[in-house]
Amino acid sequence: MRIPKEGESVAIQSYKHDGSLHRTWRDTMILKTSENEIIGVNDHTLVTESDGRRWLTREPAIIFFHRHYWFNVIAMIRDNGVSYYCNLASPFVLDREALKYIDYDLDVKIFPDGERKLLDVDEYEANSKRWHYSNATDKILKANVNILVDWSDHHKGPFSQEYIDIWYQRYLELAHR
Repeated sequence: MRIPKEGESVAIQSYKHDGSLHRTWRDTMILKTSENEIIGVNDHTLVTESDGRRWLTREPAIIFFHRHYWFNVIAMIRDNGVSYYCNLASPFVLDREALKYIDYDLDVKIFPDGERKLLDVDEYEANSKRWHYSNATDKILKANVNILVDWSDHHKGPFSQEYIDIWYQRYLELAHR
């Protein structure tokens, strides 16, 4: 598998635990790849839902994926500050088709003022029963919620303003080549 280079675009596909396609982002610009992580940006990117609905992302968003953490982070750059949408999800895999992960329903939203909300708990509970999430998966996901909260509290990684500034600036440079 060829690793995408800086400035190239890849598709992102999220799946549900049963293997069904959940959502696709058509063109995500790659800002950095390493052995364990991919950083990219979506800006007015076409998103297709599993039911066929299509929409465009509204603002630039720095995205963070890691091979060892069970979450990904979308940092939406807005006029009133950065809002974060964190998907509890399997670590990503990359193949010829797309960057792929399993979405495990739970989400953490973090507002510019630092307020946090755990979202879709009911959906998580329903799908956990429906698709028989294992106890191990449940423990891993709950532990990763704690990691997200810790990173957010300590402005670590994608939750650092410096991180956002660096990667947004890199996006602007690549976009204007």
